[in-house]
Parts: sequence; C-alpha cells; structure tokens
Amino acid sequence: MKYSEIMVRYGELSTKGRNRKSFIDRLGNNVRNVLNDYNVEVKANHDRMHIILHDEDAKEIMNKLSNIFGIENYSPVVKVNLNIDDLKKVVLNLFKEIYHSKISFKVDTKRSNHNFEYDTYDLNKLIGETLLNNFDDVCVKMKNPDVTLALDVRNDGIYVSLNKYTGAWGLPVGTSGKALMMISGGIDSPVAAYLAMKRGVKVEMIHFYSPPYTSELALNKTKDLVVKLTKYCGPITFIEVPFTKIQEEIKNKVPSGYLMTIQRRAMLRIADIIAHKRKDLAIFTGESLGQVASQTLESMVAINDVTKLPVLRPLISMDKNEIIAIAKNIDTYGLSILPYEDCCTIFTPPSPKTKPNLLKSREFEKLVDFDKLCEEAVNNIKLTKISNNDKYIDNKINEFNSLL
Repeated sequence: MKYSEIMVRYGELSTKGRNRKSFIDRLGNNVRNVLNDYNVEVKANHDRMHIILHDEDAKEIMNKLSNIFGIENYSPVVKVNLNIDDLKKVVLNLFKEIYHSKISFKVDTKRSNHNFEYDTYDLNKLIGETLLNNFDDVCVKMKNPDVTLALDVRNDGIYVSLNKYTGAWGLPVGTSGKALMMISGGIDSPVAAYLAMKRGVKVEMIHFYSPPYTSELALNKTKDLVVKLTKYCGPITFIEVPFTKIQEEIKNKVPSGYLMTIQRRAMLRIADIIAHKRKDLAIFTGESLGQVASQTLESMVAINDVTKLPVLRPLISMDKNEIIAIAKNIDTYGLSILPYEDCCTIFTPPSPKTKPNLLKSREFEKLVDFDKLCEEAVNNIKLTKISNNDKYIDNKINEFNSLL
C-alpha cells in the first residue's frame, strides 16, 4: 500500500521555548534542501512536520531523512478521512502487508481532535477487534509487540502508521550560526565537521592545497569528502586556498623544528581573514589533543595566537579509534584513507617541535612576509558549491583514462 506522507517528530526543538518557531523553520528549509530532487511538499508545523509524498518512494525519502539533524523520529503514514469505515479498510490493507502467523500487535491511539465520535479507548478496542476478526493466529501484546499500529486523530484526518524510525537528533544545521571548517583529506576533519553540524553549526569548508606537491586527485578527494557531508544539511561552500608559495617560503626561511608551527599559523591567519570576510563566527578544526606534534597544548597556544576568533575542536578528547568509528559510521573513512597527500604532510620536518615557544614562533614568523603572502592567497581563493550528487575523483580518473 502506498503511503501518503511521512510524519516527522522534533527532538531537542521541543525545549527551545520562544525560539522554537525559528528552529522549526530552519529544519523545514534543511529538509527541503536535502529533498530538492524529489516532488514532495514539506509542511513544518509547530508540533509535527508533514512531508507529502505525491507518489514518491517513501523508503528513499526516509533514507534521506535519517541523516538530517533536528529530527527525533519519523513514520510513513496513510492519511484517512475522519470516517471509521475508511479507517478500518486502511488498517486491514496495511496489516496485510506485514502479517505472518503468531504476529503480536497493539493499537496506540493519540487524539488531539476531541470532537471525533470515538475516544482513545474506543478506537484501540474497535481497531484491535477488527484485526483479530480478520487475521488468524494473531494476538494483542501490550509490552514489546511485534507491531505497534499508531493512530493519530487530528482535525484534518486520522494518520495511520506501523513503524517509527529513529532520526539523527541534534539541532537543525544553521541554528547555531555559521563557521569555517578547516578540512584536509584525512580522517579527522570530516568527523569534526559532522559533529559541528550535529550541534546546529552551518559549516563552510576551507582547504589548503599546494600544487605541484599535492595532486588534483588529493583536492578532489577532499571535495568528495564534503559531498559525503552534504546529506546532513544540503549544499556546502568549499573554499580552495592556494598555499604553495607560502609553504615554500616557510621551508626556505624558518628553522625546521618550527616549520609545522609556522605553517599552521599561516593557515589560521588566512582562515581568520576569510572568516571575517564571510561573517563566520568561529573556526573549527579536526585536532585531537596529543595525536600528532602540532596538537599539543603548547602548539595550540602558539598557533591560536594569530586569531581572536574561537577555535573549536570537537574531537579534542577523542582517541583515534573513537574518531575512526564515527568516520566509518558517516561513510567518510574509505575516502579518507586513499593515499593522496595533502599539504599538511609535505615538507614535514623529521623532528617537529611538540612544545613550541610562543615568543620564538612570533620571531620566526617575522622571517616571512606573511601580510603580502596571505593577501595574495586570499585574493586567489576559489569557491565551489558542493551538492549531494557531485562526484570529483571518478570524473578526473575518467578524464585521465580517456587520454590513454
């Protein structure tokens, strides 16, 4: 039987008081963005969201909904007129599709329309008897039944469903402001971006690339990682920053032990400039405390020195196994481990300072004309709007193969 719509129930939004409407409106827009390719109608009401399917496949739509933050749960439903005979017909047809011998069920009625002729108890009893009378070897079970038949009686009709699916929870992306995410091609930064979005942050991705030291495949791998993340929020702005000249200058003029520190300071300088231009409120990174040389507290102090914006690190207390588990769950791990180098791994000194001195960092930085170099890099950035159906690595590989 075809479902007429999907009913979405809100999670944390129920606690937002006066801001509830703006949160629900944002969630509605996020759902519309993610479902843009489907002929559906999204109605974000104060207590429920209704996604009218217009004959679209409910399974496909629910697969998309499972990743959208701000949703507690959702159900495919059939909307029935406020007529008991119509309700019985729909219930029997739905139950027929999942019926098997010895199946247990219960009827769970919620009734906001108190003018309907049957109250909650009457409906539970009447529909339960209808199923018992029309199917052999079925039983009512109030605790942990195989199937819960949910009836939601409202002013505009009765909504009937057999299944409830858990959503992604969290807050709708965009309700916590906009920030810049420093994304590499590794495992950590896509996970950090995912966790930022889960708390309602709309992220713009900034990526530093250094041709010819890094390949176009490395750049496209990072773009494909962003594609993976669009399923949580819709299109994402991707900012490419040319970084070759800056890295070469640092390599030529800065003592090797401080190469990594000064390089990261340069990245954060540029991110700070772009964040202010684009009105981003913070900078996110994929750093985890103690994981590599540049992720000690001393390094973070030396690097953060170049910006007054908050530098937020969602992974700060996680170990690598925890991060990998999330990466696998959000389907970024396989891409992240492809062996294409990013600019963070080139010119890596054999013994980087794990406890760089802030004053020395400032002095070594004076050896390079960063004002000029950063301005040049910012003037040559490239912005790309990345969407869920985009592909980058496969396209480049196909182009290369066509020349063979």
